[in-house]
Amino acid sequence: MSIYLHNTLTKQKQKFIPQDPKRVSMYVCGPTVYSYAHIGNARPAVIFDVLVRLLRKRFEEVVYVRNLTDVDDKINAAAAKEGVAINVITERYTEIYHQDMAALNVALPDIEPKATEHMAEIIIMIESLIAKGFAYEAEGHVLFDVAKFADYGELSGRKLEDMLAGARVEVAEFKREAADFVLWKPSTPEQPAWSSPWGEGRPGWHIECSAMIERHLGQSIDIHGGGQDLIFPHHENEIAQSVCAHDGAPYCNYWLHNGFVNVDQEKMSKSIGNVLLLKQLLESAPGEAVRYALLSTHYRSPLDWTDELLSSSKKSLDRLYRALDELDDVAVVDSKAVNAELTVKFEQALSDDMNTPLAMSELHVLAKQSNIETDAGRRAELKTALIECSEQLGLLQAKPAEWFGASVDDTAMIDDLLQQRQQARLDKDYARADEIRDQLLAMNIEIIDKAEGTSWRKR
Repeated sequence: MSIYLHNTLTKQKQKFIPQDPKRVSMYVCGPTVYSYAHIGNARPAVIFDVLVRLLRKRFEEVVYVRNLTDVDDKINAAAAKEGVAINVITERYTEIYHQDMAALNVALPDIEPKATEHMAEIIIMIESLIAKGFAYEAEGHVLFDVAKFADYGELSGRKLEDMLAGARVEVAEFKREAADFVLWKPSTPEQPAWSSPWGEGRPGWHIECSAMIERHLGQSIDIHGGGQDLIFPHHENEIAQSVCAHDGAPYCNYWLHNGFVNVDQEKMSKSIGNVLLLKQLLESAPGEAVRYALLSTHYRSPLDWTDELLSSSKKSLDRLYRALDELDDVAVVDSKAVNAELTVKFEQALSDDMNTPLAMSELHVLAKQSNIETDAGRRAELKTALIECSEQLGLLQAKPAEWFGASVDDTAMIDDLLQQRQQARLDKDYARADEIRDQLLAMNIEIIDKAEGTSWRKR
């Protein structure tokens, strides 16, 4: 089944065909690690985690790179405020970011490069751009000459003057044109600095991604992803500098961008005070519920985050886990033995530009079918299909007992009590059996007696 993706560059949905049929290369812009991640940071991480899972199911090899920006003026400010080196800030928030992503079932990328570890590659690329006439030096800075790249603006599909209107473009007298962007800038004594042909300084934001892509994936890649806010100027600038550095070679064939996350129909903003930090959300809801909510709207559409959305996502997962719990005594089968009609609609939904809302609805179809199915073989197929489809979305990754509040230690204790109850019933010690049942009920554990055996679940 072919995968179709909406390409921001061509403005249309296209069949995905990698440059190498056996190897897919994908790069996604990661976080700037200076503070806690918010729900907007989590959306691309979850979305592209789903895409990687899909690609790995269809292709022999997928190389996924997601960078960490660990040199930036926001990092400098945070370090100065605490009176520490920038690596103290970046290492702290990198660890927190990894913990938050793990809670959302987001796997680590194959490669997670840092800007500070690629200064040699950055400087070499800047030197190449200067030598080829696409960049110039001015007052200790090196800037890219946008006028030299005829296709500038093709990604965003807008004229240059329209893109500049309201954009965060630095105005400086030493620029030839307002749109020219910084490749290298000088550092003051208190700022982090690296030696370069243009003096002690540090790189501009955009150049790091181009240099790291060339280092780890090559001059041209299959997929580049990120949030919608990165289309201009970041990704537009990446294209310009990379194409020019590589003598016109294509930079990326498929560009994917996820929509914004709003909060109660308002743009998330520090000035409004409605920025939702992941660490706060994870204190009030399971990570899978947050992930489910992030996938509940198509990735290219805006997502309106509300308390109700998170609550309904938790309830939806409860239903799926209930269905999985009811299949506890059913063994999974080889996926090849599962009737294709059980999963075809799910696969079609994910293959059609990652339609996760439709894919998740198919999970509930499988769950409902399993609730009414009585044939043992069919139930085994349904359980296998439910688990494997959920895995592609990064859902149902816990055991039902854990999801409903029982820890691993609780589970061992409950199983032991059930065994004691079963023995008491065999010994016709019904008083003891009832005592154990009441003990479990006091723990909000419901006992389910069936012909094939006894199971339990959290009430």
